[in-house]
Amino acid sequence: MKTTDGTVRLTTAQAIIRWLTNQYIEIDGREQRLCGGGFGIFGHGNVTCLGEALNRVHDELPLYRGQNETSMGFAAAGYAKAWLRQRFMFCTASAGPGTANLLTAAGLAHANRLPMLMLCGDTFITRLPDPVLQQMENYNDPTFGVNDAFKPVSRYWDRISHPAQVIQSLPAAIATMLDPADCGPAFLGLPQDVQSWTYDYPEAFFARKVHRIRRQSPDQAEIADAVAALKAAERPMIIAGGGVQYSRAVQELTGFAEAHQIPVVETIAGRANMLATHPLNIGPIGVTGSESANAVAERADVILAVGTRLQDFTTGSWTAFDKEAKIVAINAARHDAGKHMSLPVVGDAKLSLTALSDALDYTTPEDWQGFAREERAKWDDYVAENVRPGNRPNSYAQAIGVVNELCNPRDRVVAAAGGLPAEVAANWRTLETGTVDVEFGFSCMGYEIAGAWGARIAQMQQAPEQDTITFCGDGSYMMLNSDLYSSVLSRKKLIVLLLDNGGFAVINKLQNNTGNESFNNLLSDCPTIPEPFGVDFVAHAASMGAMAEKVANPAELGAAFQRAKASDKSYVIVMDVDAYDGWTTEGHAWWEVGTPHVSEDAKVRQAHEDWEATRERQRRGV
Repeated sequence: MKTTDGTVRLTTAQAIIRWLTNQYIEIDGREQRLCGGGFGIFGHGNVTCLGEALNRVHDELPLYRGQNETSMGFAAAGYAKAWLRQRFMFCTASAGPGTANLLTAAGLAHANRLPMLMLCGDTFITRLPDPVLQQMENYNDPTFGVNDAFKPVSRYWDRISHPAQVIQSLPAAIATMLDPADCGPAFLGLPQDVQSWTYDYPEAFFARKVHRIRRQSPDQAEIADAVAALKAAERPMIIAGGGVQYSRAVQELTGFAEAHQIPVVETIAGRANMLATHPLNIGPIGVTGSESANAVAERADVILAVGTRLQDFTTGSWTAFDKEAKIVAINAARHDAGKHMSLPVVGDAKLSLTALSDALDYTTPEDWQGFAREERAKWDDYVAENVRPGNRPNSYAQAIGVVNELCNPRDRVVAAAGGLPAEVAANWRTLETGTVDVEFGFSCMGYEIAGAWGARIAQMQQAPEQDTITFCGDGSYMMLNSDLYSSVLSRKKLIVLLLDNGGFAVINKLQNNTGNESFNNLLSDCPTIPEPFGVDFVAHAASMGAMAEKVANPAELGAAFQRAKASDKSYVIVMDVDAYDGWTTEGHAWWEVGTPHVSEDAKVRQAHEDWEATRERQRRGV
């Protein structure tokens, strides 16, 4: 209700939602609502007040009914990725276990630097009804509860204890989520009584506001240092990370590489920064990378790392590079720009690449360019054979090759956990930039379908004629599949490639590679399973309203994929793949894992010795 002094009386919940509906962002000259809506599961902690407020604006902020709080968070992350962090979704969950289920998703968003707003129920500030249903009682600190667990996985955290606090807290949360350097999830704990309390808010607080994402110019002294390092290089390379896409700097990256003829390798988050056919794209780097990229990396004397946090799968646990190589790191985040004594260029990737190129009068030696191209040609030959149907039993690589051949260049491809991120990273040939989402920052099983659902919601707002295609193993499908049902309910079509290898096969592979016997990963190797049997995934998917079929081989998969493309409903294609003889065997860098220093098993002891023998290449923080 309006008052006479330029204020409006609202509940805390109503104020939060009204404010969100009036936040906009300018994208390519067009103003759009900053928040694309939300995902929600109601309980006593959020239904009566937040639910009432959301129902009043269900057209402006559509609320998608979740099936699982964790998957809601994954969907919000998939949405934010597809919008290149320019728009976000909120998630609302009830107090107690509902909110606790969002913790894993918050970790995913934090690790991947993705915006997500969590509006979560909390215990009563007055404490008059304590202890309430689902309340965790801490005997020594009554203010300490489940929601405090979100502090380490949130970039911004607040508990609203008075209605007036949202006047400061909401803008702070949005500023965090839109900050290229500090982007990540924001958490607001909403006590059930405070949600209902009223306050006379200034009407000006709800005025329409248009946000723009900040582009930080690089420091000229840091640009000069980077120029000096590159001009002295004989074998420079570029590592292109996910930050290149978030900065919308794909063209600048390509232009910089072409102007100075510097080979480019891609991180997992940076897949699809360059087309597969570009002569300077030398392939994916690291543990799940290519022989070509890793061959260039181990010889490079100067490494220009752009928009990457240099995760261990990129660096081969810091063995992928020559110990004497110098790293120049362009990053909006100071924390990432200074790793391993890098020469930092703290700034926006688009602006920094432009400034660096303008100041750099340099072209790489022709023999270095030739070496990189030759290595990429050899890798292309390997991939062509690796994805060829009939070269071995059914494999992930074969399925990837079939889809790569038949999909539209602008279709979005999603993968997340198990063996598929490595196989997609190594074998997928980019047809158009910005079309690949391999979530390997937190590597969450279950993101494959939930994240794809969120990505499809975003895709429907940008390119509805294209498809979102997700590669999912049977282990991930069993862990979190309910948003297949969500996609059918909301008419957000997904194409799901469900590749069944009888359990957690990639971890079984790691288990075997470290000298251990297969145990508790494949269904056939679980002592507590007397008679293993597989799931009828076709029937399961059909029971959730999706179209589904099982194919016997890649040829049948191709025909089924074309039927899926023609369908207007979510479509699941199931194919059995080999758990042992289906892996991409080349292109890997060393990866540090903890192997037993002592064991009664000779194979385990030998594996430990072999693993440690290759540690000598590891850079130790410098």
